Amino acid sequence: MSTQRPAFGAAMYVMTVFTLGSYFTFAAVQGDYGVFRRVQIDAEAGELAAERDRLALELDVLKNKTRRLSDDFLDIDLLDQQARDVLGLIRADEIVIR
Repeated sequence: MSTQRPAFGAAMYVMTVFTLGSYFTFAAVQGDYGVFRRVQIDAEAGELAAERDRLALELDVLKNKTRRLSDDFLDIDLLDQQARDVLGLIRADEIVIR
């Protein structure tokens, strides 16, 4: 009756390979540079791009208002609106209802 057991070294080799494989698989999926982190970065990049576009549009609106209130080009309607909003001015023939 000669039953042979696997050698201890072979069992350690298989266990080491399995452990390293498991570690690298985990790191590839959930590590700092893994798949899940990549999805988070892509989502964050999309949000930041949308915010950048929104801010660019807001900047264009402010540049337009600034140009319309400049010395070279004066928009009387915009000036009147700003005087009412910022300074709280009204004309003598107006009645203010709150």
